[in-house]
Amino acid sequence: MKHFKTISEFHQFRNLPKPQHPLISVIDVATVSHLHSDEPMNLLLDFYSIGVKRMSGVKVKYGQQPFDFNEGVMSFMSPNQVFSIALDNKAEALKQSGWVINIHPDFLWDTPLAKTIKQYDFWDYSLNEALFLSEKEEAVINNIILNIQQEYHSNIDKFSKSIIISHMETLLNYADRFYHRQFITREKANHQILERLEKLVSAYFNSNDLINRGLPTVRYVAEQLHLSPKYLSSLLQVLTGQNTQQHIHEKLIEKAKEKLSTTDLSVSEIAYELGFEHLQSFSKLFKTKTNLSPLDFRKSFN
Repeated sequence: MKHFKTISEFHQFRNLPKPQHPLISVIDVATVSHLHSDEPMNLLLDFYSIGVKRMSGVKVKYGQQPFDFNEGVMSFMSPNQVFSIALDNKAEALKQSGWVINIHPDFLWDTPLAKTIKQYDFWDYSLNEALFLSEKEEAVINNIILNIQQEYHSNIDKFSKSIIISHMETLLNYADRFYHRQFITREKANHQILERLEKLVSAYFNSNDLINRGLPTVRYVAEQLHLSPKYLSSLLQVLTGQNTQQHIHEKLIEKAKEKLSTTDLSVSEIAYELGFEHLQSFSKLFKTKTNLSPLDFRKSFN
């Protein structure tokens, strides 16, 4: 594990010029020296990193998910995320272009962005869930980065920080917009995710082991679908208007209604069979979703 606490340390490691500012840097990917086979596999950064890259001959891993940058893609790394990068020995000569912006959290101190930056869900997406940019979108992003680069290389004055922060907010807002577009336009792939989600949650609630397993968590569902929890919830929110937790609850209520209307089990027994430790939690959720208590729902079938 190679841990970089400062941007300057990272620049030194990659044989890059000293950053113009200790808390932010803008790197032209084409100028970065090639990787060597003996470089550390796992990297940990204490700062944000935004990449817009086209690279061949390089494989990146986030967790167990491999990812390549052969297309124009935009990726986001927040502090304390571990990733690995290595040469692809089967590839031809390394080709790379694009930009990387590194921003230390201290640069954002006492700015509105310091409070809002974590509200962008894509910081918690995996690298294999990067944003695939159209040519027009890539041009928009590159223009914003060029504005940041110009300010970054200018003489630092009292306006520099606020101007860079303003450009950064614009960059993040466009990324949010383009991710929203990606959720919609990748219709076939996303429809398959919805189908897999439906089968997964249905199978979970149809199992006879809910008493021991408990209710499915958002993290469990996301891991089974090989997605990050944030990405899955964001995708579902755009496509269906409900996040992952709400989808789980919907399937849970369907199963509860089935048991209430077709069995003689008590409400307590049904709650227990559905993985609830406390009857009150089950009754509260059921009433929130149906506007009826479990007993009132059962009475409506008598």
